[in-house]
Formats: sequence, structure tokens, C-alpha cells
Amino acid sequence: MNQAAFPPEALAAVDLRSDTVTRPTPEMYQAMLEAPLGDDVLGDDPTVARLEGLAAQMTGKEAALFVPSGTMGNQVALASHCSPGDAILIEEEAHILYYEVGAPAAISGVVSWTLPSTHGVMDPDVVERHVLKASLHTPATSLLCLENTHNRAGGTIIPLATMTAYQQIAERHGLKIHLDGARLFNASVALGVPARQIAASVDSVSFCLSKGLRSPVGSLLCGSAGFIDKARIWRKRLGGGMRQSGLLAACGLVSLERMVDRLAGDHARARRTAERLAALPGLSVDLDRVQTNIVLVVTHKAASDWAKALREFDIWCSAVAANRLRLMFHADVDDAKTDRAIAAFEELSPRMIA
Repeated sequence: MNQAAFPPEALAAVDLRSDTVTRPTPEMYQAMLEAPLGDDVLGDDPTVARLEGLAAQMTGKEAALFVPSGTMGNQVALASHCSPGDAILIEEEAHILYYEVGAPAAISGVVSWTLPSTHGVMDPDVVERHVLKASLHTPATSLLCLENTHNRAGGTIIPLATMTAYQQIAERHGLKIHLDGARLFNASVALGVPARQIAASVDSVSFCLSKGLRSPVGSLLCGSAGFIDKARIWRKRLGGGMRQSGLLAACGLVSLERMVDRLAGDHARARRTAERLAALPGLSVDLDRVQTNIVLVVTHKAASDWAKALREFDIWCSAVAANRLRLMFHADVDDAKTDRAIAAFEELSPRMIA
């Protein structure tokens, strides 16, 4: 890898802002050089076809669609499942609502009915009570949206039994289920089950290549062959046709073939950091939420002050609420950088409670 391609300060820093900051591997650069290419919009890019086939196989679905981003994958799914005026059920802090700029309303014209959760997991009984039948007065609930792992809850996992309960509700009421699985493989590794076992309970699933799996760009949307045919039309409508996108798909193949098992190391470093920080004065961590690669740190002093002070140590992280820092562990944060981050928190703790 050409290290000169990245700012020196970024390479030296312990960048915990997101797992989206990961750099491509030398294998990815080589794969891009060697990838056979076509025109994916015309349906003849062999590298994209291979990536889509592998994604479908790994999620247990009939087909898959390569899209530029997780947001596009989610919004293409909503548009393909729903009609304008339909209602969707969704957790109140889901990425689809919180970080996708009102797209469900702007693109699909759906009513988003938000539900509370415990650590990102909605109570199935509450979900079922909020299913609406179409009438002169009420919209039809056509889709249940899930997020696994859940970003704002701290990378938490929906238990498999709960996924099955959601599936049974959907079958009783004629709903479809879409899973925002941006970090699906984090859940898979943490649970010790293949991704297809998690995805078995849903009609469609999207996942990101550009987070812990280290690709520079891209997500996959997976579902039935008929669903993906619809999704391909919506991708075109939203400007997601990428022509010689086999260059990017080549990186995605490296991600799926070689980068999944390494996620366990991210989880272990997140857990070690969480346990050390939980013992420091002026900080608290709900260790029950530390299930994958995300650590939410509650700060007694303003989180923005902590983030600013940590920058002095070249530790970069995000203040996601007035008194909450988010740390995300990924391939570019090894054991040595993890130790640097912990040491910085330990040195700052007395100062920040003074």
C-alpha cells in the first residue's frame, strides 16, 4: 500500500471516529489492477456479477445488487417494498431515520411509525400492536425495518430468537422485513453463526463493505430475484449505476473472502477498552452494550471537551451527544493504538474531573 497516499497525521492518529475510515489493503489494490471489467449498467461486468453472487450466497438470498452506499441500499429497499402512503415500523433511533436525511419520506413517501427499544431491540409484542390495516382512515403497515447491529445503541445485536419472533409477526400480518445489516458480519462473528442464519428471518438485507470489511466504497442489497429486479430499477432512478464498477467490486470480493473473521479482533479491543474506561472516574460505560466493535462512553464533563482534549494525544473520536463519546474499533486500530487510547483516557481522567 502506498502510505504516501494518506495524510501523515491520519496514519499516526488513533482514529476511532468510525470504522468507515479504514484504508484498503494491498490485496485490494492488486485486485483492482487485475479485475476483469464490463459495464454493470448494461449487465456485463463480470467482477460485479461475481460479488453479487457471493453476497447472495453468504446471506442465503436468491440475488444481490451492488450499490454505492448503505443509505442507497436501505432506501432502494424501502422503495422496492412499499408504495407511497404505506406505513413502516422502525426503531426510534435507527440509522434509516436518524442518518439518512428524511429519505423514507422524500423518496418512498412512507409514514414512519417509530417504536422504542432496549439496546436497539424492539419488543415483538409492541411491534405487533402497532401493525395497521389499510382503511379509509389508516395507512397499511407494509414493512418492518430492523437494524443489526444497532449503531446508536452501541453496536448491539438482535438475538436470533427475537429475529424469529419478528418473522412470525410478519407472516401473520402479511408484512415484509428489511434488515439494515450495515454491520451484519459483526453480528455474525459475535454470535458465531453464518450471516445467512441472521438473514433467514428477513425478506431483504443490506450490508456495508466499507466499514469493518475495509473496502473503500460499496454495499450490497440482497433478497429474492424479483425483489432485486425492482431494486435495480430504483438504483437507476437514484443515480446508482456505476459502469465499470468492477474496480470497486474487486475490493468487495477481498472483503467477503478475507476480512470477515478479523472482525473478532475489533470486538476484543473494544471490550478491553470499555472495561478499562469503565473503571475511570468521570466516565461510565454500560458494558452490556459492548457486544461488537463500538463503545459508548458517558462523560460527566461535556463530551465535546473530552473529544478536544483527546485530540492533544492524537486520539480522534466523536461526541455523539452532550455527554457521550463513541469509539469505533476497526482494522487500522491495532493493539498498540488501543493501548495509546486507553493511556490517554487514563491520563486525562483526573484533569477532566477537577
